[in-house]
Amino acid sequence: LCPTQLRSRLAESFRRAFTDCQSCMSQTDAAQTSAAEHAGRIVMELFAHIVPRTAENFRALCTGEMGFGYRQSIFHRIIPDFVCQGGDITNQNGTGAKSIYGAKFEDESFEVRHTGPGLLSMANRGRDTNSSQFFITLKKAEHLDFKHVAFGFVKDGMDVVRRIGELGTKDGKPTETITISDCGQIFLSCSMFEIVFPELLLNQGSVLRTSR
Repeated sequence: LCPTQLRSRLAESFRRAFTDCQSCMSQTDAAQTSAAEHAGRIVMELFAHIVPRTAENFRALCTGEMGFGYRQSIFHRIIPDFVCQGGDITNQNGTGAKSIYGAKFEDESFEVRHTGPGLLSMANRGRDTNSSQFFITLKKAEHLDFKHVAFGFVKDGMDVVRRIGELGTKDGKPTETITISDCGQIFLSCSMFEIVFPELLLNQGSVLRTSR
């Protein structure tokens, strides 16, 4: 073969290999997407007038304005008829966390009690160890009062929270991966806003990566 013919054959071989690789990747992405199910939308209201620092931490982590946050994080601990817990934005397994104030910050107030389902509260490892981890109650949990700072409630989408709760186990390990695919802030007026998880994904196996 002359050099020109050799270059032509090599180019054609490379083109076919590249096309096959792209096709394989597309099939994998399609399989991952079809395996995921849109769980729904959760809208929350924060008690910023009672616990402003705690509410601001959660709000900023939802918007991601500090360069990190809840987007693409998971609910790593779910106990049916108790809590749905998430917010480990560093390790995704409950061992890590990070607040907008640093590694952790102090308990702000225990004024709001865990009086029923749908309350938004800070998970911690003891007194004054708040970070990014949070939980949503599935029932009244008075034993958490004066230990965990409640800072908001589910305004809309409690049916989604209950559905997530059904995917838990006694030891807290979810039977499926629940991903916060997106999250942010809804402005109602110059002084009022709501926090929203507009898209939660249920995905069996690894966490599904999506773009919006």
